[in-house]
Order: sequence, then structure tokens, then C-alpha cells
Amino acid sequence: MLRALALVLLLGALAPASPSYAAPPAGHAGRAGTVVGRGTPASCTAAAFRKAVARGGRISFACGPDPVTITLDRQAEVHNTSAKVVIDGGGLVTLNGGGTTRILYMNTCDQRLTWTTSHCQDQATPKLVLRRLTFTHGDSTGQREEGGGGGAVFVRGGRLTVTDSTFDRNHCDRTGPDLGGGAIRVLDQYADRPVRVTRSTFTRGRCANGGALSSIGVSWTVTDSTFRGNKAIGNGANPAQSGTPGGGSGGAIYNDGNAMTLRLVRTTVEGNTAREGGGAVFFVSNDRTGTLEIRDSTLTDNPSLAFENYPGIFFLGRGEPAISGSVVR
Repeated sequence: MLRALALVLLLGALAPASPSYAAPPAGHAGRAGTVVGRGTPASCTAAAFRKAVARGGRISFACGPDPVTITLDRQAEVHNTSAKVVIDGGGLVTLNGGGTTRILYMNTCDQRLTWTTSHCQDQATPKLVLRRLTFTHGDSTGQREEGGGGGAVFVRGGRLTVTDSTFDRNHCDRTGPDLGGGAIRVLDQYADRPVRVTRSTFTRGRCANGGALSSIGVSWTVTDSTFRGNKAIGNGANPAQSGTPGGGSGGAIYNDGNAMTLRLVRTTVEGNTAREGGGAVFFVSNDRTGTLEIRDSTLTDNPSLAFENYPGIFFLGRGEPAISGSVVR
């Protein structure tokens, strides 16, 4: 009996250890929140903002009664131990990348920021909510981790919601066949739930693809929003034509993947340009299961300089785009 017990203990000691993952600290999701600033513009620093984002929870600003700009020299990073991160600028805060820096980064598969589950590409947290903020001059050029992109905001995993926010003059790399998102780049969302964008504006974004939004295998629901003057400036499409670096599709929005949905509701998309295909929207569902719905929206003056199969749209998916109550020309 003792010999058998000793053998069991020995085998247990020799067995390979299972991977371990950090659990969110107790009470983390319920924090009262962090206030950036102490009532004056000077107290609202980039360092204070980065620290607040790393801590997680609800983030507000006390920068005085007037609009304020916080210019970042390094991206703020969401730590994966946060259950929820709500950043509310109150309509007064502009986050500026200075033309050299991506502004905000969340990646549940980045080990630097802690793995909290064994399935980092499909986990419910962190949930990132952006409210009443302006993002400008974000630039992720040269940051090719996870394929690059996301001049203002890069997200992989968890969940993302954007409300009442403005994205203006954000950039990412100029070339690349599947690199995109001058404003926002998203890879993976929990349980394939859509990214929700509401009452937000995207202007003058530039990237190889998706001057405003870009994603792979991710669904979007965009409501009461506006896209103007965004450009996909790559060259050679996807896959890249021989002798080209690739890119140039989705002047405003670039969606690639399989089972995904793009819904545009009461949204205006005008004056955007793609050097290759889809001046307004480039949507390719490789297995033809993806769907595009345009409802009560206006899509006008969105030139595709090389190819499109609907005005301002290149669509390969299930059936045809479902267009109702909308102007598309």
C-alpha cells in the first residue's frame, strides 16, 4: 500500500504542469474608477492617462471646464486583468498621437499584458468602452505586431464599443495587402459579437486599407455615424499583384474573413476613396457566408479607382447587399 502511494506521488511530481493564467484581482471590475487630472489642464498628462488605462475600471477626466488635448508619446495599453475599461472624455478630451504614436492598444493574446484564459483569442474580457472622446493624429506606422494597423486604436480579443466619439486624421502603414484601420483595427471579438459604433465620426483617415475601420473575421454594427474624406492608399490589392506592395481597398471600411456581418444603419459614408476597390466599403467573405446590410443610410461620392461591383462598394458574400431606405450612388 505504501509502495503504491509512493508511486502515485512520484508520477504526479513527474507529470507536466498545466499552463497557468492570471485571474483578475478580486474586486477589480467594481472599482469606483480613476480620475485623470486634478482640475487643471496641466495635470492631465499622458503619463497619468496611461497609468489609468493600465489600472482599468472607469476612467474620467478632471482637466478644467474647457477642452483639453493630451498628447501621447507612447501608446496607452489595456491590461488583460481588467474586466472592463470605460474611458469617458465628457466631450472635452482629445487624445493626440502627435503624428507618431498609436493612441490605445488592447490585445488579449499579448503575454506582456498577461494571459488570463487559455483561449486568448475568444474571451469576454476586457470589455473596452470609448465614450465622448476625440482621437487625432494617431499613427501606428511601422508597428507590425499582429499584422499592424489601428492608427488610433488597436484591439484583439475581448469586446469593443465606441459611442459619441470623433476620429480625425489618424494613419497607419501606407502599404500592405491586409493591413488596415487608419482609425480602428480589430482582430477577434468574444463569441463573434459585433463591434458597436454609435453616433461617431471618422474623417481624413489614411492607411493601406480601411482609411477608417479595418478588421479580419469581425462583425460590425455602425449606427448614426459619419465617414468622410478617408482614403485607402495602398497599391496592388489583396493578394498583392505582382510587383506591388499590396493594399488600396476600403476607403472608409475594410472587412475580410468568413462568417461576419457589416450593418450600416442611419449612417453617412461620403467622399471616401480607394486606390483599388471599394471607395466606401470593401467586404470579402472568403467562404461567402458573410452579409452586408445598409439601412436608412447614404453612401455617395466614394470612388473606387480600380474595381467595384456596386457604387462605392466591393462585395463578395452571401447573396447581395441588403439595401433598404438608402441612397447608394
